[in-house]
Amino acid sequence: MRRALFPGSFDPLTLGHYDIIKRGITLFDELVIAIGINADKKYMFTLEERTQFIKDAFKDEPKIKVMTYKGMTVDFCKEIGADFILRGLRNPADFEFEKAIAHTNRKLSEIETVFLLTSSGKSFISSSIVRDVIRNGGDYSGLVPDTVIVRH
Repeated sequence: MRRALFPGSFDPLTLGHYDIIKRGITLFDELVIAIGINADKKYMFTLEERTQFIKDAFKDEPKIKVMTYKGMTVDFCKEIGADFILRGLRNPADFEFEKAIAHTNRKLSEIETVFLLTSSGKSFISSSIVRDVIRNGGDYSGLVPDTVIVRH
């Protein structure tokens, strides 16, 4: 079984994440959406809300599991038997950042990182931009799946 982990904070889930997940499930037998827990980070949405956003968005997709984890991503991959990490790339800056992480992960374990380019029209979307729009009372409906709008 080809199991991949798609890690992130998903604060909140965006259409960019959604795009990578939908395309990623065609490559793997199972895709674990892994919400990382970082006690030092201040989140807009609770862990429960972020988990529910994802579960609701993919409720009809049996190949997707949603889990939470603490610590190093490669350790969690070993724990659940994932051989791949899936990451989305929006721009060259993402590539440089993600490349360094992928090389480090490969040095620490045998994990392979698979990169997918975000579909055109979604490459500008980031969770931080969505949070700014929400904080300022803007219309964020074109930036997130409906499951995020319904719940906020």
